[in-house]
Amino acid sequence: MIYAVIDTNVLVSALITHNPEAATAKVVRLLLESDFTPMYDADIIAEYEDVLHRSKFPIRPEVADALISYIVEYGIEASRVVFEEPMPDEDDRVFYEVTLSKEGSFLVTGNLRHYPISPRVVSPADFIQLI
Repeated sequence: MIYAVIDTNVLVSALITHNPEAATAKVVRLLLESDFTPMYDADIIAEYEDVLHRSKFPIRPEVADALISYIVEYGIEASRVVFEEPMPDEDDRVFYEVTLSKEGSFLVTGNLRHYPISPRVVSPADFIQLI
């Protein structure tokens, strides 16, 4: 089984794109088809809820709620593993630290520069290739 933490920007992009072939849309389809297991913690879910419900994004609340519920129901709640190094964007630390909790898991993000260089941190397009 493949495990992955999905950065919020991937979910936003997938939900607002008009291109079903966009890598972010494909990642969400793979999620819903159970091709990988999402990982999360309470802080990640809180961020999903906050960001996916922002009025600046044309995302219907019921769609956002359904996706978040799916992640909670079919994913695994994981503990954070402390990463001592500074992060380019401290707000993204939680995503990286949850990824570190399970060996072989991935962090799928559209903001690679926000994270340490690691084979575990991948773009949506690279993640699709891995699956």
